[in-house]
Amino acid sequence: MKKDYYEILGIDKGADAAAIKKAYRKKAIEFHPDKNPGNKEAEENFKLAAEAYEILSDPDKKAKYDQYGHAAFDGAGGFGGGGFNNMEDIFSQFGDIFGGGGFGGFGGFGGGGGVRRVKGTNLRIKVKLTIEDIAKGVEKKVKVKRKVQAAGVTYKSCTTCNGTGQVTKIANTILGRMQTSSPCPTCGGAGQMIDSRPAGADSDGMVFAEETVSIKIPAGVTEGIQLKVSGKGNDAPGANSIPGDLIVVIEEIEHDTLKREGENIHFDLYISFSEAALGGSKEIDTVNGKVRINLEEGIQSGKILRLKGKGLPSINGYGTGDFLIHVNVWTPKKLTKEQKEFFEKMKDEENFKPNPQKNDKSFFEKVKEMFS
Repeated sequence: MKKDYYEILGIDKGADAAAIKKAYRKKAIEFHPDKNPGNKEAEENFKLAAEAYEILSDPDKKAKYDQYGHAAFDGAGGFGGGGFNNMEDIFSQFGDIFGGGGFGGFGGFGGGGGVRRVKGTNLRIKVKLTIEDIAKGVEKKVKVKRKVQAAGVTYKSCTTCNGTGQVTKIANTILGRMQTSSPCPTCGGAGQMIDSRPAGADSDGMVFAEETVSIKIPAGVTEGIQLKVSGKGNDAPGANSIPGDLIVVIEEIEHDTLKREGENIHFDLYISFSEAALGGSKEIDTVNGKVRINLEEGIQSGKILRLKGKGLPSINGYGTGDFLIHVNVWTPKKLTKEQKEFFEKMKDEENFKPNPQKNDKSFFEKVKEMFS
């Protein structure tokens, strides 16, 4: 089981952005590879701290994590909202955290400057799911058109920064001559520029390619939740670049008869006067298959039958919702002559007159009980 991100950084859930950044910097310095050479445990803690910071420092990701936990990003596999393959990824993304901290980079990727790995842009797609898909989880295969480096493209050291990724400027100030470094404007800090590109490639040596991507979607997802497939976004130019991510936005297809409310599912069951008076059984289609329910004699319109655990699973793994059946007695709009004569005889019968009992719950009591 994954460790809680707040616990990793040693902060409370109510911590603000400044506190989150301060806590991450403290942990990052503590487990920095320059301070712990060859220490695999420290390296793993360094990565965990970066993963926690990536989620908690982003308001949108933090809100999803607070609501769904790790499941909001992990899904059934491959949807890491955080997680880094190597140290270079961390320094590339959060190098500014270490500025002025007294520690150099790692392999030339530190906050003090140097060559940085350019990451490709993210792609965003929508995936539509039925309520049955959501109930069980599903694997979807989608075609994605993404930018990739063209076959045969080559790169060389940037002629502006000589492959360092940085340009240095010296300026005269009231404090004396000051030297400053900034990312190279020609290569964007990558230290490389295009050398040759094949026909059909753009100025960065990129072409579009269509790829089929398999997406495992966990059970219990909700409308609007975003899952991430790492490395399936656009490539970036350069030999040391890393691809962006594929962001999958979940869209729910409205069901004809079932209505979702969180993990609970609502279903309107219409029965005739005869079925209401005599009782009997009915077969109901739920998201997990057919079930047979019993209707008691004299069942009233507005009665709510609850099938425990027949709703949708919680994406956090905190149980399963219920399937709520709302009984509605159907009143026919047209009657034959014989039917009218029958009801004329019955309308004055004592047994056909409304006679609510004290233990019969009102509509508002039923609603209150349903949500309690």
